[in-house]
Amino acid sequence: MGSARRRARTGDADRASGGGGLARALALTLASALVWGVAHFVTGRRAAGGVLLALYLVVVVAFAGAATVYRSELPTLAVQPDMLQRLTAALVALGLLWMVVVVWSYLVLRPVRMTNAARTLGVSSVAVMCLAVAVPAAWSAHKSYVARDALTSIFRTGTENGRQVDADDPFDGQPRVNILLIGGDAAENRTGVRTDSMTVASVDTKTGDTVLLSLPRNLENVPFPPGPARDRFPYGFTGDGAGTPGLLNEVYQYAEEHPDVVPGVPKNHRGPELLKATIAGVLGLRVDYYILVDMFGFADIVDAMGGVTMKVDQPIPYGLEGAVLEPGHRKLSGKEALWYGRSRTNSSDYVRMGRQKCLMRAIAEQADPQTVLTSFDKLAAAAKRTLSTDIPQELLPALVKLSNRVKDGAKINSLQFVPPLIYTGSPDFDLIRKLTSEAINSDPRQVSSHPTTTASASPGATPSATEDPDGGGTPKVPSKPVSLDSSCPK
Repeated sequence: MGSARRRARTGDADRASGGGGLARALALTLASALVWGVAHFVTGRRAAGGVLLALYLVVVVAFAGAATVYRSELPTLAVQPDMLQRLTAALVALGLLWMVVVVWSYLVLRPVRMTNAARTLGVSSVAVMCLAVAVPAAWSAHKSYVARDALTSIFRTGTENGRQVDADDPFDGQPRVNILLIGGDAAENRTGVRTDSMTVASVDTKTGDTVLLSLPRNLENVPFPPGPARDRFPYGFTGDGAGTPGLLNEVYQYAEEHPDVVPGVPKNHRGPELLKATIAGVLGLRVDYYILVDMFGFADIVDAMGGVTMKVDQPIPYGLEGAVLEPGHRKLSGKEALWYGRSRTNSSDYVRMGRQKCLMRAIAEQADPQTVLTSFDKLAAAAKRTLSTDIPQELLPALVKLSNRVKDGAKINSLQFVPPLIYTGSPDFDLIRKLTSEAINSDPRQVSSHPTTTASASPGATPSATEDPDGGGTPKVPSKPVSLDSSCPK
C-alpha cells in the first residue's frame, strides 16, 4: 500500500515538473481508451485501475459472447422491443462511461505545467478520442431505437390485440402456422383498399417447409363465415351494386364500409378480420394471422434494399409511356419491381400471380443482414408506412427462428387456384378445400369448421376445367403444389 502511494506521488511529481510530456500523456490516454485502467496503473492508482479493467473485461466478454456463443440468438433478441429498449439504454450508458474513462485517464496523466498551445492540443486530442468512442455507441443506440420504434408501430402486444402467446409454446401446439399475405392496392385516385394479391403461407412449425396457397382476386360467390356477413349473403358474396360486382378482392373494403357485418371490430381491422375468416372458409384452413403490404409502399422497401435482382423471362410493359422491362437478368428498382409484380398487359391476373411469388422469393433471398443493416433506417421507415398486421410482438422471436428454417433450405411450394383448375366465375369450393387439405398433408386440426354453403355447389355451376378442352387429359394448371425453385426463372 505504501509503495503504491509512493509511486502515485512520484507520478504526480513527474506531472508537476512536466516529466514525460504531453506526448506520453496522450499516448497513455489512447492506450487507456483501448484498455481501460492503463493510465491508472501507470500512475500507481491500482484500485481505480483494477475496477476499470474489470469493467472493461465485462464489456469485452459480453460482446465476444454475443458474437460467438449467442450469435444465433441475436435475431430473436432484435425483434423484442423490451430488449431493444434495454440495449439502447445500455449503449448510451456505455458510450458515456467510455468517454469518462478517456477524460479521467488524461486528467491523471497530463503535465501540470503546459503552454497554452500544448493545453489546447491536449484537450483537442482527448475530444477526438471521445468522439471516436461516442460515434459508434450513438450509432448503435440509434439503430436499436429505430428498430424498437418500427416494431412497436407495426406489431401490437398480445394484450392489446387479444392474442396472448405462450413463450414456451408460441404456436399453441399446432403443427403449422398459417399467415395470410395481402397485397393492398390503395391509390390516390381510388377509394379504399383493393386486395389484389391474397396468398396463405402455410408453414410447418418444425421444418419450415412452406406451401403458398394463392387465390385470384376475381373469385366470385365466396362464402362468408357464419354470422352477420353470411346472413346478408347466404349464397356467397355478390357485392353491393354495379361498383362492387362481388369479387374476393372487394371483401376487405366492404367490411370496412359496413361495420354491422363484423360487429365489435374497430375501423381498419374489420377488413382483415372478415377477409381472414372468408379465406379460411374457402380453403378449409385455419388462418392465424395476416400481413397487409401496401403495394405502392412496397416500392419504397425495394428501393431501401438497393433494388432486387430478377431474371425477366419475357418483355413486360412498364410505366404509362410505353417503356418495357426487357428480358434478362436485371436489377429492378422499386417502381420496376412493382410493375413486374402487377403488370397484366399482354398477360393475365394468373400470370402476374406467379411473378409475384417469384418476386417475394427473390426479396427474401436477397434481404441479407448486410443489406438490412446498411439500409436500416430507410427500411424501417418504409415498413412503418407499408405494413400492417395482427401478429403479436411476443410471437416475433418464434417467427424469426421459423423464417431462418425457411431460408435455410426448407421446401417452398406454390399452389394457385386459377383457371382452368378453378373457374373463378363459379368456383368449386369443395375442390379447393380438397386440394388445400392434400397440399398440407391433411392435418385434421387445420381443417376449418365452417360448413359448406350452397355457393360451393350451386346449380348450373361450371365444372373446374382441370383438363384441356379437347379432352387430351393433360392438366394445364398443376393441381398439386409446385416448387418455386422449378417454377421461377433461374
